[in-house]
Amino acid sequence: MQGSMEEQMRIKGSSPVSAPEWFASPAQGAMEERPASEVLVPEKVPVEYQGRHMRKRSLFRDVMEFAIIILTAVIITMLLRTFVIDNYEIPTGSMKPTIEINDRIFAEKLSYRFAAPTPGDIVTFNDPIKVERVLIKRCIAVGGQTINIVNGKVIVDGVTLDEPYTHGKQTLPLGTHDGLEITYPYLIPEGMVWVMGDNRTDSLDSRFFGPIPEDELIGKALFRFFPLDRFGLIK
Repeated sequence: MQGSMEEQMRIKGSSPVSAPEWFASPAQGAMEERPASEVLVPEKVPVEYQGRHMRKRSLFRDVMEFAIIILTAVIITMLLRTFVIDNYEIPTGSMKPTIEINDRIFAEKLSYRFAAPTPGDIVTFNDPIKVERVLIKRCIAVGGQTINIVNGKVIVDGVTLDEPYTHGKQTLPLGTHDGLEITYPYLIPEGMVWVMGDNRTDSLDSRFFGPIPEDELIGKALFRFFPLDRFGLIK
């Protein structure tokens, strides 16, 4: 019995038990060297190629940014001219001396979208006779008012107007356009305005083509920006 135990101990001591092959630490596996053919090395791009590539990308970006800026400016300008404000060059003398020939003016387009015109406004509107032409005159009276012309003076609702902008020129009736009948005193229909040029002796206006529908009004003249020596508000 004792010999048997000593023999077992001797056998155990002389034969160390090794760990199974499947019992390996992760660190040992991580320390294994990989074949050179499996090692990935980042590709090196020549410095001069990198410089050319970066310059091309920078130039492309600059061109695109410039194009976007120009396109945005064009769109904003179109929106402003369509809905907010526009500029005009005056080709005739019908508004002299308030507005002279070749004056350049700005007219805003928002007022008459929200409110009716008032007497004294200088308005731009579509020419009722010649398509695609814009005229500029002064609003004298509006729908529901009665206008009369007596002894060279303009009378609205029985009150003679004080019109310093005519510089003393008389207002006389004109022959009407295309058989239109206007007799004074004249009741202006609702939704229409009576317009006349400040240069009363050289202006074809409502005395000639009748009152203008309010929805034909384009804008209200604000100020003159050329010539510079006449820069300022238009009254």
